Amino acid sequence: MWNLIFWIICLLINFGLLAIVFYALLCLTDLEVDQMDPFVATANINRWILLEFALQAALSILLLFTGHWILFLVAVPLTCYHAMLFIRRQHLIDVTEVFRNLNTDKKHRMIKLGVYMIFFTICVFRFSLLTALRVVLFAVNLILNDDDDIDSH
Repeated sequence: MWNLIFWIICLLINFGLLAIVFYALLCLTDLEVDQMDPFVATANINRWILLEFALQAALSILLLFTGHWILFLVAVPLTCYHAMLFIRRQHLIDVTEVFRNLNTDKKHRMIKLGVYMIFFTICVFRFSLLTALRVVLFAVNLILNDDDDIDSH
């Protein structure tokens, strides 16, 4: 049961991370084609950056404490990258330099989107596998218990 709850939490965290990065990419793309003001775009992106960092750190800690070592080793480089950006105070987008760093920021967020999509796919696969296994075990248990009830009469 705890394993199922773990994968549900991982799915929710990954969905949140995907939504945040996709929203940031959407804002940067709108900024690139002059659909959004630079002040609004940077304010909208910067509002979600700390939440993204916290969710990524929570995912890494969750993977570490539950013993999913391979997934933890895949997740920890991005968490360390976020920590490095935060320590250097480079995690927020500066409105005065947003156009100079636009392509770099988009590339970084595309890479993050790819990493989060891989994690989301793994979580969906593991969640589906775990759910299917539980259904099969329940059906087998139900069949075996019905055979025991027939034999006892």
